[in-house]
Amino acid sequence: MAANIITTEDLAQFKTDLLEEIQKLVLQRQTQPARKWLKSHEVRRLLTISPGTLQHLRVSGVLPYTKIGAVIFYDYDDIHKMLESHKSHKSLKNHKPATRSGLLAKALEKAGHPSP
Repeated sequence: MAANIITTEDLAQFKTDLLEEIQKLVLQRQTQPARKWLKSHEVRRLLTISPGTLQHLRVSGVLPYTKIGAVIFYDYDDIHKMLESHKSHKSLKNHKPATRSGLLAKALEKAGHPSP
């Protein structure tokens, strides 16, 4: 059985290749949500809203959903569209937005769901 000798150059090349692969995965993760469909508890945590608020968004037709059995699922893209459609277009000059959409967008990004 032949022995393979690993040099420091081999290790340096391995390190470079490994870092490039990790960087590709991180960039891919930033452009895509972790999952396309979220359950109610995940949406509530993501948007920091109560169960009643989520139910109101659902019943009023603001946030579309899919129900399978007793489980309700929300499409990540629909959540993002809802946030975008409720975005305040006021001038931000010397103004801190009091709307919830800014906080919700930050919550989405913090949870690993960046805006596309």
